[in-house]
Amino acid sequence: MAQISRKRPENLKKTVKSLLAYMGKHKFLLAVVAVLVTFSALANLLGTYMLKPIINNYIVPGDLKGLIFGVAVTGIIYLIGVLSAYGYTQTMVKAAQKIIYDIRRDLFHTTQGLPLEYYDQHTHGDTMSRFTNDVDTVSDALNNSFAMVIQSFMQIVGTLTLLFILNWRLSFLVVVGYVAMFAYIQYSGKKSKYYFKSQQRYLGDLNGYIEEMINGQKVVKVFNHETANMEAFKKKNTLLREAGTKAVSYSGTMVPMVVSISYINYALVAVIGGVMALKGWTDVGSLASYLVFVRQAALPINQFTQQSNFLLAALAGAERIFDLMREEPEVDEGNITLTRVRQNSDGTLEKTDVRTGLWAWEDPSSHTLTPLRGDVRFHEVSFGYTPEKKILNSISLYAKPGQKIAFVGSTGAGKTTIINLINRFYDVTGGSVTYDGIDVRRIRKDSLRHSLAVVLQDTHLFTGTIADNIRFGRLDATDEEVRAAARLANADSFIRRLPRGYDTMVTGDGKNLSQGQRQLLSIARAAVADPPVLILDEATSSIDTRTEALIEKGMDRLMEGRTVFVIAHRLSTVRNSNAIIVLDHGTIMERGDHEQLLAQKGMYYQLYHGMFELS
Repeated sequence: MAQISRKRPENLKKTVKSLLAYMGKHKFLLAVVAVLVTFSALANLLGTYMLKPIINNYIVPGDLKGLIFGVAVTGIIYLIGVLSAYGYTQTMVKAAQKIIYDIRRDLFHTTQGLPLEYYDQHTHGDTMSRFTNDVDTVSDALNNSFAMVIQSFMQIVGTLTLLFILNWRLSFLVVVGYVAMFAYIQYSGKKSKYYFKSQQRYLGDLNGYIEEMINGQKVVKVFNHETANMEAFKKKNTLLREAGTKAVSYSGTMVPMVVSISYINYALVAVIGGVMALKGWTDVGSLASYLVFVRQAALPINQFTQQSNFLLAALAGAERIFDLMREEPEVDEGNITLTRVRQNSDGTLEKTDVRTGLWAWEDPSSHTLTPLRGDVRFHEVSFGYTPEKKILNSISLYAKPGQKIAFVGSTGAGKTTIINLINRFYDVTGGSVTYDGIDVRRIRKDSLRHSLAVVLQDTHLFTGTIADNIRFGRLDATDEEVRAAARLANADSFIRRLPRGYDTMVTGDGKNLSQGQRQLLSIARAAVADPPVLILDEATSSIDTRTEALIEKGMDRLMEGRTVFVIAHRLSTVRNSNAIIVLDHGTIMERGDHEQLLAQKGMYYQLYHGMFELS
């Protein structure tokens, strides 16, 4: 019997309650399972008990017809048990898959609504393990263990009850054997649990080491560290082997010991029972039925112990799932929405469902329409990701509609933080950010982000075609609009040279494309969204100077008439900005256009002439 190495749930009652809430949505199927499990367990017990009347009433008197009848009845009982077992396993599979479907759906829905702060504080691997390891563990337990635990428990209770009914004197000896079995299971389980925990810890260390070394093979070979790495691997592998050996040694003795105790118990009961039958203290039929029950007693005990461990491990996984589901979702108290409008002859705005290229902010309380222009302003904004450390210190800045604003400064100066506050990945802790005169906290987040397009330094592409990845910027974009966006970003030429053009599949986050090509697709994705405000977060940092020159004209066309925020390490990319803001430790040090800042001969001047570098 395998021992489960997963930890037990810390709050068992709360976890069981949450899981039962999901199971309660499929009460009918689970009720059918309960009835069929009961029939299966009772059929096994009753079939064994039938030995008593068959021997006493038909075999001993020599009644052949009665014997055939008794065997037929026993066969029918076992057939009912087999059909019930088949029925509950199939029904449980359907119920389990429905429950897991609901859990997986709600879990994904939860992750979509979590704030960005959650992902900053938790690793992607830990979040993914909830969907893979934890959900799979719960699924396996529901499919295989849930009904088995119930049936095994019923068989243990039923077997003990029938043993006392058949011969209460011998049953005390059987109970002693049961106690010995459970005592050894408890002892062995405690020991193996300790070593299995160690095994899991060493396994995690070893896997992490292997992953790190494989990912860093180029560095390993450059510095000729293969031998040293092999020695470190051997040490970690040895620790894992020793812990695994001890863990399996203890857990591996569980089944043989339980079976051995049951054999000893069976032998003692057979001898003593035989003596009792010879003295007339019990009949042969009762003894035969009794001995079969004793012989079968070890099986449900083994099953119950093993499946209970699986259930507890599954509940530990379920606890992790429900803990994630209980995370506070992203707060959105805004009520101002973005709506399509058209401009009447008198200059007034009117809502419309027709694509006009014009948008407005709609206040549901006053039903006023404020034109979307792209005027973004910071008013004495302070912010820190943690209360102990401020990133921005009373920042005030403005970007008028159509202006290109560039941020420069060293790592940690607060450039990306400003962008995160504009699209409300985080909310300010002091001051305010306004968008067309409206505090962004009053705007619904989906409407706010619909008005923005962001090109990130780390490009992420999805599995699908080139066209699908560009269309991710606006899902209802036509094929011609997708191609127009690609032409605007100067991505069209390389796309047409691909084997299937726009229908070329992107796999592995774009591993079949160069870094520059991936970045061009990201820019095309922003172009197809056609937003009034564009954010370029070091968008050209991974593109070589030749590729950068190719897209410069396209970017200029893309930025025309839009409010643009640019974060860049290459100062050559910000020379034509309307305003360049130099940041240092969350404070604005300088503001002006390229010529003005050079004339000041301050920090920007030093950066531009290489007196010190951006880090």
